[in-house]
Amino acid sequence: MIPKAYRTALILFILPFFLSACGIAQKKDPFEKFNRAMYDLSNDLDMMVVRPAAEIYKAALPDPVDKGISNFFSNLGEITVIANDLLQLKFKQAAQDTGRFAVNTTVGLLGIFDVATHWGLEKHYEDFGQTLGAWGVGQGPYLYIPGVGPSTIRDATGRVVDFSTDARTYLADSRTSNVSRATELFDIIDMSYAAELLDIRADLIDMESILGTAAIDKYSYIREAYLKRREYLVYDGNPPQDEVDEEFLFEDDEDLEDEDFLEEELEEEATEI
Repeated sequence: MIPKAYRTALILFILPFFLSACGIAQKKDPFEKFNRAMYDLSNDLDMMVVRPAAEIYKAALPDPVDKGISNFFSNLGEITVIANDLLQLKFKQAAQDTGRFAVNTTVGLLGIFDVATHWGLEKHYEDFGQTLGAWGVGQGPYLYIPGVGPSTIRDATGRVVDFSTDARTYLADSRTSNVSRATELFDIIDMSYAAELLDIRADLIDMESILGTAAIDKYSYIREAYLKRREYLVYDGNPPQDEVDEEFLFEDDEDLEDEDFLEEELEEEATEI
């Protein structure tokens, strides 16, 4: 009998293909009422718990330390990037990203220092959601997932698959078969997921006031920005022009890949208003 976890992964893998053949996949936000409820719930929880913790985190850590932590988690993600490079048949990029991971893991002390970028090995962003898109799978309906944020059926599927390329997944799973092993290590592994999310949330604090000024309807603005960015990444910076609103066109890949891209656009929106 197929284990439950594998059955779930299989269903999630097939779901985008099924939805692509159905009318529901052609609608951008058919679950808007549900999504808005999830957005409001997430926002309330964020304001009560997550944001205060992120503020303490941001205030307590000097910028170089904060940057080092962000670099460390980014380096962990390179394994997922490399796997999806290969799945998209981007062999030259896979070789470059492998070199980037090797350099930052060794010379960069487990990725704390981004030495590879200074050596000309640029950062790429690939995940299984993009891989599905590259192979022709439609993005499907928009979803706002509590604890995750903006997504689509395709990208939610991708997150499940990408989770399998995270080394921490296998270290944590081995706990059940090796109970007597160092439990402290597993606690650290589990805490690393929370620390990664906290680090990401702290990096988003600065752009909140800009979002509040630029967007009359924050939910709609976040949805459109997310969908356009994902479309842009799937097409490696060259999406079909009829699928991209001029409002969200950017000069090059780095504008959309860099975490500051949204902040710059929001500042421009705020100026216009």
